[in-house]
Amino acid sequence: MYSGRISLSYHGCIYWLGVNIMAEHRPIGVDLFAGAGGMSLGFEQAGFDVLAAVEIDPVHSAIHQYNFPECVVLPRSIQDISGDLIREASLIGDQKVDVVFGGAPCQGFSLIGQRVLDDPRNSLVKDFVRIVCELDAAYFVFENVKGLTVGKHKKFLFELIETFEAKGYDVRQEWRVLNAANYGVPQDRQRLFLLGAKKGLEVPLYPEAATVQPGKHSDLLNNAGPTCLDALDDLPDAELFDALCKTDETKVPNWTAHSPYAREMRCETPKAWHKGYQRKLNPEVLTSSYRTEHSSISRTRFAETEPGTVEPISRFFKLLPDGVSNTLRAGTDGARGAFTSPRPIHYKHNRCVTVREMARLHGFPDWFRFNHTKWHGARQIGNAVPPPLARAVASAVIEAMDLSVARPKRMIELGDEALLRMDMTQAAKYWNVPPPLSKRTLKSGAKKRTQAQTEEARLKLLAS
Repeated sequence: MYSGRISLSYHGCIYWLGVNIMAEHRPIGVDLFAGAGGMSLGFEQAGFDVLAAVEIDPVHSAIHQYNFPECVVLPRSIQDISGDLIREASLIGDQKVDVVFGGAPCQGFSLIGQRVLDDPRNSLVKDFVRIVCELDAAYFVFENVKGLTVGKHKKFLFELIETFEAKGYDVRQEWRVLNAANYGVPQDRQRLFLLGAKKGLEVPLYPEAATVQPGKHSDLLNNAGPTCLDALDDLPDAELFDALCKTDETKVPNWTAHSPYAREMRCETPKAWHKGYQRKLNPEVLTSSYRTEHSSISRTRFAETEPGTVEPISRFFKLLPDGVSNTLRAGTDGARGAFTSPRPIHYKHNRCVTVREMARLHGFPDWFRFNHTKWHGARQIGNAVPPPLARAVASAVIEAMDLSVARPKRMIELGDEALLRMDMTQAAKYWNVPPPLSKRTLKSGAKKRTQAQTEEARLKLLAS
């Protein structure tokens, strides 16, 4: 077995490759619209070697490279990428690509009398199909919002299936919306998945639910999934550490997990790595935990909010300890105003959850790192498919392939920690790409209410 580092250059971009010649065969995957790597992690844990990832956001690309240093990241729009380039820039070369997966943004549904896929706003979906075909992938997994299954949006799905079928793929027609809470994630998060295979191959079946959402009944399952308490109770309170006012990490000795879910997130047993590669983790360091300085007025509002309800002014959901989180959202990127992700309120502490606590609620293990800022970190989690859900779907593909994959014994070194601390300008320079357009510094002209004005409005609301 050999492991080394080489680099390739394309149009001024340097792509770093981890050379990995293994004695055992693992199927090859490619992640499109990869973000920080939620689906990359899930597919790796199921037994795939994810050798290439395409992600246009430079900061997300940096985080992906940190967590998956042996996967080549192409920090470009998929519109500028070809299947041949993916093969040339990565270790794939002439090898067979077993699966391409990803969630292409799709926003255009308003054109009457035209094919929805022909709407320019849905061009990225057409590019997803194009890359699947150019790579001649045996399987594909297309992930998106559940809203595509409702009303007029179904037209989009029918057209997408027709397009894949015309290109030589069979698609499992009874598409399914899967809830992460049914796959061991303490979060109510529903996502659509389309599964397809080249004609002549077995089309994957949808994975059966493994857990019941806490508080709900099932005649088929008695295995209750993890709760918010299971996910967060062992994490030290970030507000106990002054260092977390200036950085997102600090040393915390004698820290032990309190639940099976927390032990899995801390990777305390070999089984917790599933069929993915182990990373080095310092169990005495709390990461991704930059503090938020709330005003006393905000803390009062948070304290008065009952768990399981929404605080009326901020509209933040307060976690229920014996329930699951609401859907964690990403906020918006700089091009769309840079609105911050609405992080839920902790069930025990009068504050919003940290990025690490969001990661626990999403199924990311503690070794997985995010950009050190709260804005980018929360955005990376909210945009990601929860890794346990992705792993369940990827395992269904492995099963359709009739393949048995062993747990690898080799450990991967995580990337350069400088990748965690890059802002958009620094990340764009690192990748040698233009920084994305941003409205983050533009002022709307609207005057925001002061905390006192907000509190006055809240008290009037309570008195009415």
